[in-house]
Amino acid sequence: MSQNIISKIISNAETAEKRLTELKSKLEDVRKIKVEEKIKQLTDENAILVAKVDKAKAELIRLETLNGKKQYPIPNRTAAALEAEKTPLKNENEAPAAKKEKKEKDNSAKTKPKPQTNDGVVTVGKLDFRIGKIVEINKHPDADSLYVEKIDCGEDSPRTVVSGLVNHIPINEMQDRIVMVLCNLKPVKMRGVTSEAMVMCASSPDKVEVLIPPSGAQPGDMVSCEGYPREPEAVLNPKKKIFETCAPDLKTNSDKIACYKGTPLTVPGKGPIVAPTLKDVNVK
Repeated sequence: MSQNIISKIISNAETAEKRLTELKSKLEDVRKIKVEEKIKQLTDENAILVAKVDKAKAELIRLETLNGKKQYPIPNRTAAALEAEKTPLKNENEAPAAKKEKKEKDNSAKTKPKPQTNDGVVTVGKLDFRIGKIVEINKHPDADSLYVEKIDCGEDSPRTVVSGLVNHIPINEMQDRIVMVLCNLKPVKMRGVTSEAMVMCASSPDKVEVLIPPSGAQPGDMVSCEGYPREPEAVLNPKKKIFETCAPDLKTNSDKIACYKGTPLTVPGKGPIVAPTLKDVNVK
């Protein structure tokens, strides 16, 4: 084999090696670009998911609050701790000044006052007002002035309720009626029949009217009062006189709307509770 042929083969091999090296370098550059694009894509998608999760949490808290679920702050979750969760772990050899600043921030967060709760404040939020439907009604067997009703409050079974409305509302007007019911009174026997709730009415010295829920209200709907978050106790303790404390501020206004301290009682998204005709009278 001549020297020229050998030289040409060696030259071609060197050229091929050089091109192979260039191709490897370009492939690595392409790989880096693709990785960076993927990281950006995943980062953007993660940001969107975080926003959706935060929105879902806020909606869940809103719905739980409307349905009487009390919200509790998570213990030991300070602002600094939450921030630390968002920040990547730093090198153990970080500057002493940075460590000191972080420690001071944590100590400052720990000394912040805890959120105030309404546990000791008696408001209408302690009362479990709900919408119910009278599915059965009869006169009390041992009391001429009392009705005994079965009221569907959106639970597994209807509640038995005794109401002193015989002299005010005809029985045929009570059957299948949609009403507002106070559901967390302690059950009490009334002439031998245990009453598990109370039908709410507008009442004057001369007249009593059963309150009217808004159109579209269904058994089990919660009744709210803006500015007074729902946090009803399962059963009111009679010794605390919670209903008795709220009762003077439960009244209809000049528009016949049932209110607490002038703020309407409403079924969220459906409307206020109203009296048929009575204005500026007690609700009880």
